[in-house]
Amino acid sequence: MKDIFSISTLEEFNKKALQVFDYQYKNNPVYQKFAQLLHRSPAQVTCVEEIPFLPISLFKSHKILSSEASAEVIFSSSGTTGTQTSKHYVTDLKVYEESFRRGFTHFYNNVEDYAVLALLPSYLERKGSSLIYMVQDLIEKSNNPASGFYLHDLDALVQKLQELEEKGQKTLLIGVSFALLDLAEQYRLNLKHTIVMETGGMKGRRKEMIRTELHEVLKNGLGVEAIHSEYGMTELLSQAYALKNGIFECPPWMKILIREPEDALSLLPEGKSGGINVIDLANINSCSFIATQDLGKNLGGGKTEILGRFDHSDIRGCNLMVF
Repeated sequence: MKDIFSISTLEEFNKKALQVFDYQYKNNPVYQKFAQLLHRSPAQVTCVEEIPFLPISLFKSHKILSSEASAEVIFSSSGTTGTQTSKHYVTDLKVYEESFRRGFTHFYNNVEDYAVLALLPSYLERKGSSLIYMVQDLIEKSNNPASGFYLHDLDALVQKLQELEEKGQKTLLIGVSFALLDLAEQYRLNLKHTIVMETGGMKGRRKEMIRTELHEVLKNGLGVEAIHSEYGMTELLSQAYALKNGIFECPPWMKILIREPEDALSLLPEGKSGGINVIDLANINSCSFIATQDLGKNLGGGKTEILGRFDHSDIRGCNLMVF
């Protein structure tokens, strides 16, 4: 199934998605039971729009696997004390590595062109983060001695940014939103050679802000024309990126669809807002068809605006399985 990374047309994507659905229906007991409850077997599904999307909350309560192989790693989501976290059993790390490396190259070209600085304290402070795994790999692949993680030492990070700016070194600063806000509010920078990329999430550290407000604060404080964004999650092996204005695009093996908020089985056309469904064909050994708890708007042309989260995780039509 690694030929998913050679997909170049919508027709190829749709054909491969139907093949993956057939495979996962036959090999993923949890997904099969969910699809059966919806009366959506491969014999009944003739197009991508008819494929059932598994509620993402089931990654908290079930082992979502389409393979009998043992997991090489178990990625887990962050969570507050006492809450159940999602677990993604990854049986082939090489697929994840190929996905995020190719995805990065698709949008940003060769990682070796960059110094990669990471400001991800909330992720570094726990185990099992798929984001940390990805960023660690990008840091290593950059082959730049300046690349590395920064936990709480913002002074050292600022000093390194200024050194790289003076050299004219292309730099990627990837950070969680609350930490980037701390940086933007405590220092006045003028970054001309640096891409600032936020991964979302205040993680309970700061008051939630809408993306446009967040980006304005970051642009003003860090002296950049645009803030880039990364959209990924524990339950996925691919990422969407927004190079400006929070408008996301996917690599060729990933697609975002928008569903009706009150009817999880109905998809919405361009220009409409609703729940985000993700097709991630790199998720071949777990589930490639996931109904998230995020809200988005289909802008057409493969572009999506991420609007936030549902107020309640129990989305109508998504909780058909209790077993």
